[in-house]
Amino acid sequence: MSYTYSSESVTEGHPDKVADAISDAVLDATLAGDAAARVACETLVTKDLCVIAGEIGAATVPDIEAIARKTIHRIGYTRTNSGFDADNCEVWIRVQEQSAEIFQGVARSEEARSGENVEDDELQGAGDQGLMYGFACDETEVLMPIGPYLAHRLAERLSAARRDGLAAVLGPDGKTQVTLEYSNDGKPSRLRSLLISTQHAPGVDRDAELRPLLWEQVVGPVVPEHLLQDTAFFVNPTGRFVHGGPAADTGLTGRKIIVDTYGGISRHGGGAFSGKDPSKVDRSAAYAARWVAKNIVASGAARRAEIQVAYAIGMANPVSILVETFGTENVDRKFIEQAVRDVFDLRPAAIIRDLDLRKPIYEATAAYGHFGRNGDEFSWERTDRVEELRSALNL
Repeated sequence: MSYTYSSESVTEGHPDKVADAISDAVLDATLAGDAAARVACETLVTKDLCVIAGEIGAATVPDIEAIARKTIHRIGYTRTNSGFDADNCEVWIRVQEQSAEIFQGVARSEEARSGENVEDDELQGAGDQGLMYGFACDETEVLMPIGPYLAHRLAERLSAARRDGLAAVLGPDGKTQVTLEYSNDGKPSRLRSLLISTQHAPGVDRDAELRPLLWEQVVGPVVPEHLLQDTAFFVNPTGRFVHGGPAADTGLTGRKIIVDTYGGISRHGGGAFSGKDPSKVDRSAAYAARWVAKNIVASGAARRAEIQVAYAIGMANPVSILVETFGTENVDRKFIEQAVRDVFDLRPAAIIRDLDLRKPIYEATAAYGHFGRNGDEFSWERTDRVEELRSALNL
């Protein structure tokens, strides 16, 4: 049966993404000074105000106000008449030490406290309880669903076009949305509709100027031509989008968890990523689950794979691991799940070690999705366990 599926993304100038970027910039600066730092940084941005709160335990705490202003400036909020800009907004900081009770469970796991001859990777417990999901499929070369992948690349291109010479026309705030039509064989056949909402300068005519500009500068370089078949193209449906960013809409860290992951195609455990150091399994285990899922699909074991992993606070070993392949597997699912347990070590310390997560790599993840990205920062995108999986599964 044919069906449609919609996915969205937002630009780095969207208020929620401004908050994510500030939180991750603070995290990066803290890790640069102390790789073992514990950070949980939350940000709120609104008209003329940036509030940063949370817990930081580190040998040195960076200049948080300077980091916030630098990040806001980089994103593009620099005009004094915008209602929110890097030089003139107030910055309030409320940061404290991490709870000693949480630190105790992370620094020395339940297994380490109750057993003998504990392996090094069992010394560190999970920073919280919870369940995390990872997903991969063969719809794109990067093994991401094509809907969220296209939405992200359109949002990314929208910001790049602004920086490349359209800043006089476009503002930092923007959103993209795609609706793909899938044929009876479950494969995407065309882009039924495409929506771009973008902040713009006063006096710009939506239909005469903005629409053709976006089609040429944003849509053309991103969307494969074979998907553009009778595609409905919507631009700023309200007719005007001059007043944007935090001055128009309050932003919060962690409020775009579906945009950050798989566009709703996969399930989500509810935990956000930005501002959290890798001892928080909300972040590190979600990255590891993507790593596992991507290697399963790359190995040929299945065309779609979703991984759920769950933890108890203060314990090193996951309390459960589940593999779902949606009937696309080429080998019995129970064998895939066992192979995952044999090939991947999903204890927090092992994840941090294997994915090299104690580095200042996180600000790059704050916009345009945490998955399906290229670059050294995105270690969880590697397919470096494919041969081990194939061997374990006799593929």
